Amino acid sequence: MNPDDVLGDLDGQLRNAVTFFWSTRVAQTARQGEESGDRDRGGRAAVTGGGHCGEFVRLVRNLIVGSGVPDARVFTARRTTDLPGYFRATKDWDLLAVVDGTLLAVVELKSQVGSFGNNFNNRTEEAIGNATDLWTAFRQGAFKSSPRPWLGYFMMLEDAPGSTRPIGVREQHFKVFKEFRGTSYADRYAILCKRLVLERLYDAACLIMSSRETGPSGDYREPDPQLSFRLFATSLVGHATAFAKLRG
Repeated sequence: MNPDDVLGDLDGQLRNAVTFFWSTRVAQTARQGEESGDRDRGGRAAVTGGGHCGEFVRLVRNLIVGSGVPDARVFTARRTTDLPGYFRATKDWDLLAVVDGTLLAVVELKSQVGSFGNNFNNRTEEAIGNATDLWTAFRQGAFKSSPRPWLGYFMMLEDAPGSTRPIGVREQHFKVFKEFRGTSYADRYAILCKRLVLERLYDAACLIMSSRETGPSGDYREPDPQLSFRLFATSLVGHATAFAKLRG
C-alpha cells in the first residue's frame, strides 16, 4: 500500500480525535458528579473515567492496519496489551502490534489537563522508566526473536496559562541545564519528547496542545515542528509498511 494513502487527511482525523477527547472528558465529569453528588473535584472525575484518548488510539491503530498489518494483530483493549518487563513482571501499554510472534510496534498515549506542576515529573518518570524497562527486557530476550520494535510516545497537553507561562527552578546545590531556565511546562514537555527520541528511548514522539475553549471544535496546535503528528505517523507507517512488505 502507498504510504501516502495511509497518511491522507491526518489533520482532519486528529481534529476528530481532539473533539472526542474534550467531549468525553466533559461527559465523564458530569456523569460521575451526578452519581456521587460531588461536583467540586476538578478534573479528577474525567481522569478516573478514562477512555478520553480512545480516538487517538484508534487513529494510530488505523495507521498500522492501513500499512498492511492484519487488523486482528493490533491490540488496544485492556487485558490484551501487556508485555513482560525486566524490572517488573508486566506493563500494560496503550497499543501493541504483534504479528506471528513478532513484536512490531508499541505506543504509549498520554494526556494532561490541569495540575501541571503535580503531574509533569510523574509523566517524565513514566516515559523514561517504561522505555528503559521495555528495552532492557528486549535485550534480555523477552520478545523471543523479534527484531527491534517501533516505540512511540504521544502527549496531548492542555493549552492553558498554567502550561504556557514560564516557571522557576530550584538550584540549591547545583545549576540546572540552561535549556530549562525560563521555560513553561509546555516547553519542558517539548524538551522531554525531543530528548526521548535523541537518546533512542523512543523512535518518535508527538506533542500536541489544545484548550478547553476551542478544543471541543477540534482545534489543536503543534508547538514544535519536530514533534508534529505527521512526523510521528510517517515514522510509524514507514516501519509497519516495511514489515508488511518483508512478510509478504
